[in-house]
Amino acid sequence: MLEVNEPVETAINVVRFTIISLIILLTSSPAQASTSLKTQSVAVDLLIGSDQISGLRLAYRPLTRRIDSAPYFEYLDIYWEISVNFWEYGENNQHQANYAIALSPVISKTFYYVQGKYPLRWEFGIGISLVEDTQFAGKNIGSHYQFEDRLGLSFAFGANNNQRFAIRYMHYSNGGLNSNNPGLDFFNASYSVSF
Repeated sequence: MLEVNEPVETAINVVRFTIISLIILLTSSPAQASTSLKTQSVAVDLLIGSDQISGLRLAYRPLTRRIDSAPYFEYLDIYWEISVNFWEYGENNQHQANYAIALSPVISKTFYYVQGKYPLRWEFGIGISLVEDTQFAGKNIGSHYQFEDRLGLSFAFGANNNQRFAIRYMHYSNGGLNSNNPGLDFFNASYSVSF
C-alpha cells in the first residue's frame, strides 16, 4: 500500500468531508429543484480485492433523486445506498471472513447514450462503513469505522432502462483517523434492478 504523509492525508479528509457535505446539502435542500426517479433498487456485486481478498456485496437503494439545477452540470442523479459486504481472504479451509455494513451517498451523471437510448454514466461516492474485525487479511485496518470510496461506470438497459451493470473501483480506509490505515482496494462488478 502506498504510504501517504500527514498533510496529504489531511487534504484527502478535507476533500471527503466537503464531498459528503455537498451530497447531504444537495439531497436535503428544498430550494433545489429535484424529482424522484425510480423509487427503489437492489444490487448484487462481486468484489475482487487486493491481497487475495474476494467478496460479495448486497445493496439496497431506497430512492434516487435528480437534481435539476446542480452548479456546473445540467443535472445530477443522487442515490443513497445501504449495503452489506461479505469479504473472504485466503484459500480453501484456511481463510478469514469479515463483514461490513455501509451507507453511501452516490452521485451519477449520464455522459453518453449507447444506440441513442441506453445511458452510460459515471458515478462516485464517499460513505461510511462499520467493519466487524479490524484484523483482516494479515492487516490491522486500525478502526471498525471506515470510509467507503467508489468511482465507476454504469450502463443501463432493459425495459425502461430498469437494469444496470456497473464496474467500479472501491476503496475502504479510515482516512488516517487511526495510525494503522493500510486500506482495502476492490474491483467491483455490479448488477442492479430498479422497481
